[in-house]
Amino acid sequence: MEIDVGKLIKEAREKQNLTQEQLAQKVGKKRSYISRIEGEEGANIKLKTLIDIVEKGFQGKITIEL
Repeated sequence: MEIDVGKLIKEAREKQNLTQEQLAQKVGKKRSYISRIEGEEGANIKLKTLIDIVEKGFQGKITIEL
């Protein structure tokens, strides 16, 4: 099963009424980076970056279960 991480990030960002610029500032990245992650590069996101976006950008947590 493949998960579209970029789409999930975009949906979470929009749900919290954040612009790409606002999310980028919270995470310490450029807006263009967030745009790329939400688009084609979402499948290639590093786990560290995903954790930063979820924790710093959305004040959430990621749980990984095996």
